[in-house]
Amino acid sequence: MTTAPLDSSLAGAPRRGLLGRIVDRAGGGLLQAFLIVIGLFWLVPTLGLLVVSIRDETANNSSGWWTVFTHPAELTLDNYQNLLATGFTSSFWNTVLITVPATVLVIGIAAMAAYAFAWIEFPGRDLLFLVVIALLIVPIQIALIPIARLYGTLNIAGSILGVVLFHVAFGLPFAVFLLRNFFVGIPRELLEAARMDGAGEWKIFATVVFPLAAPAVASLGIFQFLWVWNDLLVALVFADTENQPMTKALQSQMRQFGTNVDILAPGAFLSLIIPLVLFFAFQRYFVQGMMAGSVK
Repeated sequence: MTTAPLDSSLAGAPRRGLLGRIVDRAGGGLLQAFLIVIGLFWLVPTLGLLVVSIRDETANNSSGWWTVFTHPAELTLDNYQNLLATGFTSSFWNTVLITVPATVLVIGIAAMAAYAFAWIEFPGRDLLFLVVIALLIVPIQIALIPIARLYGTLNIAGSILGVVLFHVAFGLPFAVFLLRNFFVGIPRELLEAARMDGAGEWKIFATVVFPLAAPAVASLGIFQFLWVWNDLLVALVFADTENQPMTKALQSQMRQFGTNVDILAPGAFLSLIIPLVLFFAFQRYFVQGMMAGSVK
């Protein structure tokens, strides 16, 4: 018995188009060089902010920051000394005391809630999860006045605790939604095997589910950290002068008829460098978390 030969046009992988062949040929050093150039362009504003922060005020008012490459004598650290003289150090530590607890609490509470929504059966689970999803569309602005009244009753208005609790409350819906979608992708067989070995729900969560969720947790941590670190609105409403973070401290340095670059530039750079270092330190986990669940 003989079989007809296969049509050569139907055998093998489909032929790629012209654009696909160009990408394949340029996918080596040329494409990498292009991406490096794009990345350097993205860093130009950061470089400009750094240069402005170490130039004297007269030079910043008279010429652009790029002229420093021909006039290096303009560089000075006086701006940072003036910034520290304004009490910026206390504002920096206030930002740390607000951001770190708000990030850790959101990750811890959201991880436990997401595990319950994903793998624990209880009455009203789906309805309660829909309520959590609905909270994602609630804008912060409509809650400022009611929570301010509540804080006044609880006598925590203007404190760091009040700012932290506000960020935790509004960070939880997105955190629960993100982690729950990651947890449901974990194979059920892993959890069943742990239960057969006698592990309870807490042990399964701590030793099986949470370690596997490291990419998603890292992504959530970066999102929450950046949101709280860069927040100004909540700080303006709920933090007094003694507990103000860097964003409010920088806003208070704005002059009525000037930009106050000698103070704002070093302060903005110091507030930028910490999130930038954090992102580069955890970028591998961030990419894994963003891609989690996209391929089954």
